[in-house]
Amino acid sequence: MYFKRIAIAVALLWSATAAQATGLDTALIVDEVVIDEAVTDSMSTPADTIPVFSRDIKQIVFLPKGQWIAGVSVSYSQSDQDNYQFLIIENLNGDSYQFKVSPMLFYGFADNMAAGGRFAYTRQRTRLDNANVKIDSETSYDIENLFAISHTYSAMGAMRYYISLGSSTRFGIFNELQLQFAGGESKICNGVGEDLTGTFERTYSVNLGLSPGIVMFLSNYSAIEVNVGVLGFNYQHVKSTTDRIYVANRHTKSANFKVNLFSITFGVAFYF
Repeated sequence: MYFKRIAIAVALLWSATAAQATGLDTALIVDEVVIDEAVTDSMSTPADTIPVFSRDIKQIVFLPKGQWIAGVSVSYSQSDQDNYQFLIIENLNGDSYQFKVSPMLFYGFADNMAAGGRFAYTRQRTRLDNANVKIDSETSYDIENLFAISHTYSAMGAMRYYISLGSSTRFGIFNELQLQFAGGESKICNGVGEDLTGTFERTYSVNLGLSPGIVMFLSNYSAIEVNVGVLGFNYQHVKSTTDRIYVANRHTKSANFKVNLFSITFGVAFYF
């Protein structure tokens, strides 16, 4: 518009000069130029008539405001080996088990949005009576009387956002933002009697990550949930004491930008 007015002013000046030279009425020329400007402005498209792009995504209420979500996931595994052989490992004798329980509680503070937390406890024990690692006919190693036990506590704050699959209220997906603090202890012993040696460790860690998942309702109040970690930042500090004499510290920082298959979690949740 600024350049248009400059062009009109130049046209008026040129028209007035030409009118004085030819003896024409300058008022007629000015009226003609003003009319042309009005016609040009009327041909321009108003800003409010420009079409706005919209994906027309319709989101239904999958989780209503004010609903509580409580659930728990429990896992247990145990294995026993008796003269087990695998590749270069022979005569493996021992047993191990792992137990984990993780209750959770969320509250829907808005439609399709919930905030809450979960607590987890993990205990793992491994006992190896003896094993032979045979690399070739002349190189082999014997391992005897190896014992390891550990337990870990963790507390997590999380926030979820739910999205329904189409118009269904039975199947949906969610994305969970997690902030976790964890601590634990572990002990590793090797040998017996005067040959006994061991290491005691204390571990502290902080983790921030995203964990998307899928939820399937079995009834109006119960559902099965599966989620997996895909993005996270982790910091871990480990303090080790060997034979109550030697002390060592280890710091670990990591970032994960891929699907972590070891973080897949299955659980049952109750909505009320």
